[in-house]
Amino acid sequence: MEARDVKTVEDAKKIVEERGLDYVKVGIFDIDGVMRGKYLSKSKFFGILEKGFGFCDVVLGWDANDQLYDKESYTGWKTGYPDAHVVPVIDSCRDLPMEDNMLLFLLEFGDRAEAVCPRGTLRKVLRKAEAMGFKATAACEYEFFMFNETPKSVREKHYKDLENFTPGFFGYSMLRASVESDFYEQLLELCTLMDMELEGLHTETGPGVLEAAIGYDEALAAADKGALFKTFTKVLAQRNDLMATFMAKWSTEYPGQSGHIHLSLAGLDGKSVFFDPSKADSMSDEMRYFIGGQQKLMPELLSMVSPTINSYTRLIPGAWAPTEASWGVENRTCALRAIPGDAKSQRVEYRIAAADMNPYLAIAAALGSGLWGIENKVEPTEGIVGSAYDQEFPDHLALPQTLWDAAERLKKSDAARELFGDAFVDHYAITREWEEREFRKAITDWEMQRYFEII
Repeated sequence: MEARDVKTVEDAKKIVEERGLDYVKVGIFDIDGVMRGKYLSKSKFFGILEKGFGFCDVVLGWDANDQLYDKESYTGWKTGYPDAHVVPVIDSCRDLPMEDNMLLFLLEFGDRAEAVCPRGTLRKVLRKAEAMGFKATAACEYEFFMFNETPKSVREKHYKDLENFTPGFFGYSMLRASVESDFYEQLLELCTLMDMELEGLHTETGPGVLEAAIGYDEALAAADKGALFKTFTKVLAQRNDLMATFMAKWSTEYPGQSGHIHLSLAGLDGKSVFFDPSKADSMSDEMRYFIGGQQKLMPELLSMVSPTINSYTRLIPGAWAPTEASWGVENRTCALRAIPGDAKSQRVEYRIAAADMNPYLAIAAALGSGLWGIENKVEPTEGIVGSAYDQEFPDHLALPQTLWDAAERLKKSDAARELFGDAFVDHYAITREWEEREFRKAITDWEMQRYFEII
């Protein structure tokens, strides 16, 4: 039996028995999009397939560095960090090709924890889409830098003077892709075997930077693929004595690393909602309202899309990243790029996101705001022609410039609370405020170089 053919509890038991496995792996994605998991014995796994089991809810109460949040919303010292109910996502079963005969199943938080679970938050938005008569498809594409380093070496070097995978500016380079074909082909094969097949893989502009476009799928599956891609690209790199980083920006010398999201809507009958050949650029009224909602809510939801301190170092003029909630037709200087096509390809590219995004939350924000736009018939501004960097925008389209400001905008957003629920908004805002406070404790190299002697 093939892993991606597993659809039922009985299928899950059957494939484990067929392969003679004593253990399987289970994993869940936390607020920051970090995959947490464990091995489960066969008997334990069979016992939890239908009813789920308890998973320590600290993974919803700590940051990417395992540090506990100092303010409590969902969980904390006052609750004692109890187990939260998790359920296996049966049809998520995948082979782990780098681990002999091993299987992976995703988990999802249930009961009370579902309200703050990233995957549960996206499912909430998808239920809204279905109630409105829509099905959403999505695809993630990532830029990531590769280094001839290991987890040990980067720490010994204090993350300075790192050696890039390849030198020079070689965008779309056939030379680099051919010389380093061993790693490229390993990554392509891994993605195919794990059902996150790539539509394209190429070098980007910069030393050792690659861009991967994952094939489109139903929105929840697309988020699964995006999250798994980040995790297992890093695993593959480290198994080759390399490292991959998905930071939004790791160096001031190079543009940031994008994590763009492509989105489209179809009716429950499968017909495109966005495509209308009688309209300009084949954009239906629904697509225009969708863009209008995304544009209007982008400043309020930015922390869900740009979730780290580092995210905001990328959002500067001239860095191939938008600086306002702008949109245009086939315009890559804008935050939202309307892409005309036919009924199968008409879509919106949500370009504000970077590679550090949690795909569950970023897609939830991008899709939820678009649905809100359709629901409220929100008209976008005039589309930008030419460089968006040369335009002046009204204040209400300005994006927050720090993670703290973005978290405060989220807390005050009525639309966010309507789309994602009070429990999620309150908890998520606390996690982003914590991240900002932790950053304020740091003494940066810039401060040392600027002030140490002269002040």
